[in-house]
Amino acid sequence: MLTDPFFYAVAIPAVILLGLAKGGFAGIGVVAVPLMALAVSPVVAASITLPILLVQDVVSVWAFRKSWDKGLLILMLPAAALGIFLGWALAAFVKEAAVELAVGLISVAFALQRLWAERAVKAAAQVEAAPDRPWLGAICGAAAGFTSQIAHAGGPPFQIYVLPRRLPRDAFIGTSAIFFAVVNWMKVPAYIALGQFTPKVLATAGVLLPLAIASTWGGVWVVRKVPAEGFYKVIYVLLVAVGGKLVFDGARGLFF
Repeated sequence: MLTDPFFYAVAIPAVILLGLAKGGFAGIGVVAVPLMALAVSPVVAASITLPILLVQDVVSVWAFRKSWDKGLLILMLPAAALGIFLGWALAAFVKEAAVELAVGLISVAFALQRLWAERAVKAAAQVEAAPDRPWLGAICGAAAGFTSQIAHAGGPPFQIYVLPRRLPRDAFIGTSAIFFAVVNWMKVPAYIALGQFTPKVLATAGVLLPLAIASTWGGVWVVRKVPAEGFYKVIYVLLVAVGGKLVFDGARGLFF
């Protein structure tokens, strides 16, 4: 088990952010691995994070088990599996920083466009849902799987397709919870094959698990206090912040 106090100083807020993300504030968990990477290597940080995510997924899926969109999952999960495979196969040829930069720029542009389009709308129910485009859903599903495998940044591509569908708040959170629970389990064989689940990694994840569970339930409680009509605007603002973080990390990795 890791015993460095500085690691826990950054890991504790990282796990809390993961819990809020799993509780419904989609996207903000993307900063968890970079936070932990201040104290350990990014590979170790990602390896510690994945078991924590698997447990948090159980909590979030259970909390929103009655509210999810079957059609979206049927459309996007097979595509995500293809994206994960491509991410694993191309890991040696694709720079993580380039993926982060591209995903970040697209996310910021998309979220700002949606906020601008909805600036005069007072209730989410008044916003017309985007037309159903299965081909776009498949592309975004594959992109979510690919970016999750390469850069742990699958949230923005998923949101780019699902947010404009204007699902009820709980249905959006439940669909997101199930989608990423399955995606995270799809990534487990690659981590095992690469020998990343060492005893030290698993023991450290185990120490953080109680906080992970508590923070996820906390996220579920908090997100249900957010008025449904304002939920999507909150998520779009978070997507701008997450996208900006990815742009910063990607540009730093490529040019500095």
